[in-house]
Amino acid sequence: MSDFQAAMDRDFGVIADLVRWHAHASPERPALVDPTRTLAYGDLDALMDRVAASLQRDSLRAGDAIAICAASSVNYAALFLGALRAGVAVAPLAPGSTPASLARMIEDAEARMLFLDAAAAEAIGPPADGAIPRVALDGSRAGLALEAWLAPAGSQPAAVAPQPAWPFNIIYSSGTTGEPKGIVQGHGMRWAHVRRGAKYGYGPETVTLLSTPLYSNTTLVVFFPTIAFGGCVILMPKFDAAGYLALAERHRVTHTMLVPVQYQRLMAHPDFDRHDLSSFRFKFSTSAPFGAALKADVLKRWPGGLIEFYGMTEGGGTCILEAHLHPDKLHTVGQPAEGSDIRLIDEAGREVARGEAGEVVGHSAGMMTGYHHQPEKTREAEWFDPTGKRFIRTGDVGRFDEEGFLTLFDRKKDMIISGGFNIYPSDLEAVLRSHAAVAEAAVVGAPSEQWGETPVAFVVRRAGNDTSGEALLQWANAQLGKTQRLARLHLIDELPRSAIGKVLKRELREFDAR
Repeated sequence: MSDFQAAMDRDFGVIADLVRWHAHASPERPALVDPTRTLAYGDLDALMDRVAASLQRDSLRAGDAIAICAASSVNYAALFLGALRAGVAVAPLAPGSTPASLARMIEDAEARMLFLDAAAAEAIGPPADGAIPRVALDGSRAGLALEAWLAPAGSQPAAVAPQPAWPFNIIYSSGTTGEPKGIVQGHGMRWAHVRRGAKYGYGPETVTLLSTPLYSNTTLVVFFPTIAFGGCVILMPKFDAAGYLALAERHRVTHTMLVPVQYQRLMAHPDFDRHDLSSFRFKFSTSAPFGAALKADVLKRWPGGLIEFYGMTEGGGTCILEAHLHPDKLHTVGQPAEGSDIRLIDEAGREVARGEAGEVVGHSAGMMTGYHHQPEKTREAEWFDPTGKRFIRTGDVGRFDEEGFLTLFDRKKDMIISGGFNIYPSDLEAVLRSHAAVAEAAVVGAPSEQWGETPVAFVVRRAGNDTSGEALLQWANAQLGKTQRLARLHLIDELPRSAIGKVLKRELREFDAR
């Protein structure tokens, strides 16, 4: 058994140590690639040492935090990994957040330093008096140049031995508006994500293409296993379908993580079938509802397995759908992963009977420590079974079928209660999407004096289609049950989405209220 395999068999290990192992075994093997440079494992390991030594020089200790707010790049990835080598937690922030939200997140994380690029600096604004030091990752004037900040080549940090409960990163769940919640994920949680990598073919020959941002847990659940197993990560700072397909073919990509809207745009690209994608072994998806018809199209036209992960950034359990093995279960999000205890509870917090719908809660080795500095929010996110076992509440409503596959209906907070009836927006959206004129659809609840709430639809028509909103409204209401009928239907050019493809229903509600 190799030293590497022995490390992977342990209940806990350190990702930064695995980078060191790969650097010694294959120093010239590519580790990170962005549009401007390629970094081999030997050079990555040395750069991580310089980052860790620089943080220690600047008096950061294990358990302290830094913030990174920038587009994905080799420097970003190496900085993240180097901070981990020093035991320093990373708070990766979304550059698209408002200046006020970014300021709150940096303060909440108690970040000692801010690493950013020019675009993020513009979003954040100039530093105030007494602000934490800024370092520019892109050679801009956003802060001190990275090369100027780094300790000299060959610098060695003091050895640090991270423990499972130490904070690995702090991911913020609501950075666009509202009070951000910092999800503290420990080293033990990340190690659990890495260990399952062998099942999905990660290894030294892996080439993973990532076009979702590094501040998203969606990206990190694939990024870290690729690096831990000695593969190469291709970083695409901004997604576009044509560019993605070109990179995938050129680099003979084997693995990728995409959110459903990206799959949709790729499959609709007129040149999709002209590209050689035969190198793909596994494609992953998470973060947003993934329609069964779209999954079927991916399986039909894109080589390699298709895996859907269902879970929370907060952790607490995962369901996995190996779509290529279960083509009759594409309407589900799969079965609980090994080591995941997934249950359904009612409004009173009691487990529901088999076959009934309820809120999804989960327990596993990969669970957040809690929301940073928000113990009340942490308690709201927890559920304990009668034995005291801790679960994380998802806020999603679902039902298990007889074979243990989980079908999701909707977010609990998105469920519409109209005249005392529960209405699941996903049911109405599915009806709308079945119309030949409809490319995308979203349904939200709007206040109603008569019914309490009433459903309102937002529709994006297919290119070149001129079906009127009124015609679509009448057609949809003819298909829907009496309690489900739509009060209004808005035609819009595109649905508002987060950087990882989630429809921002709050913005739709605000639009309807104008």
